[in-house]
Amino acid sequence: MATGFPLLILLLLSLVFIVLTSTVFKLHPFLSLLLASVGLGLSSGMSLEKVIQIITGGFGSLMAGIGLVIVLGTIIGVIMEKTGAAERLAQFVLQLFGIKRLIPAVSVMGGLVGIPVFCDSGFIILSQLNKKLAQLSGKGRISLNLALAGGLYATHVLVPPTPGPLAAAGNLGAEDELGMVIIIGLICTIPALVVSGWWASRCKETIELSEDEITPPSSEQKHLPPLTTSLLPIFLPVLLIALASILKIMAVEGAISSTIIAIGNPNVALLIGVACAFLLFEKWDKTHVMDWIGKGLTQAGPILLITCAGGAFGAVIKETPVVALFQSLTQQGAISEIWLFPIIFLLAAGLKTSQGSSTASMVITSSMIAALLPVWGLTSSIDMALVVVVIGAGAMTVSHANDSYFWVVNNFGGMKMQQTYRTFTVATLLQGIVILLAAMGLKLIF
Repeated sequence: MATGFPLLILLLLSLVFIVLTSTVFKLHPFLSLLLASVGLGLSSGMSLEKVIQIITGGFGSLMAGIGLVIVLGTIIGVIMEKTGAAERLAQFVLQLFGIKRLIPAVSVMGGLVGIPVFCDSGFIILSQLNKKLAQLSGKGRISLNLALAGGLYATHVLVPPTPGPLAAAGNLGAEDELGMVIIIGLICTIPALVVSGWWASRCKETIELSEDEITPPSSEQKHLPPLTTSLLPIFLPVLLIALASILKIMAVEGAISSTIIAIGNPNVALLIGVACAFLLFEKWDKTHVMDWIGKGLTQAGPILLITCAGGAFGAVIKETPVVALFQSLTQQGAISEIWLFPIIFLLAAGLKTSQGSSTASMVITSSMIAALLPVWGLTSSIDMALVVVVIGAGAMTVSHANDSYFWVVNNFGGMKMQQTYRTFTVATLLQGIVILLAAMGLKLIF
């Protein structure tokens, strides 16, 4: 079996293969990951029978661990989008902050909506509201676009039940630690929102759209669901998962604690969230229910396949001697602990920048490093949550023309392409770096 430097070359070639086939040759990442898994296993000296066994085991174990959570979280997001609950939460944040603090309000609004709803969908949903706010307040529309886009993007890569951090947690073996992933993700979202708002405010004076580029908003008033009902599908599952995680860390015993921990299981908590989402329907419309659940399943399907293929790739890596190799390098002092987070960040950022998908970047990066976390001593719930955050930070650095979200912000924000590069692309770089620094700071504290 390949060892030492040749093994590192094989790993590098596997990564290059995934990037090239998914970007240049437009092969679906699912197939890229599976082919890379087979290629790495065979070239490192495993038999074909063993490689297939490892791939199917890694694929199936990850599906069992994280599959339901991804599906249920996606269904919640679709229902909130279609019923207007996401827009209702946005209005609540704006009322809370007021028109004078509009830019931070829009950043928080994006962060809130980005927890259950894909950032692409969230920006499309709220772009008309953003346009109206720009007209009413006199604020630059590009500034509000940046605040909204940055807020949505931050929680999209940091806070479950968004699929990216869910998949990364599953690959790292932290599916039972989602409460800690949510807590750490929310903490690191704060500096990301701060830098998003700062950059949006800074761009306000230098880049503006002309009056004829702003379309008057529609006077049509849409009926939105109540605030309490809109909050439940997001915050009740998040609260249950976080509370269960805290009780497990504190080792609280008793019947009540055991019940909360059981209900706080991510599968149960998200199922409760789906039940709460059904309250958003004004009346039981069988057609809408079936259509929207079907759309959620359709959205979750590709994510599940990529995630589980990433799990298969990670399982193959784990079976190679790479763990022993990195353990040797660590013991020899060739890899210092202080550089582990930046290394993980750069790996995720390289994947993101080259192939465009934040979710794919998080899946591939987490699957590649999963076997190395015990070697690096990153095995506690806090450490694994911080690694998910660092991967998320890299997976948003940087968004440019090969990223669908770049074009959503460009088109629905009414911006020109060069404006989007100068403002939004730079914003994703700043946010990624700040999140990385925040994670490193938390690592030093804990």
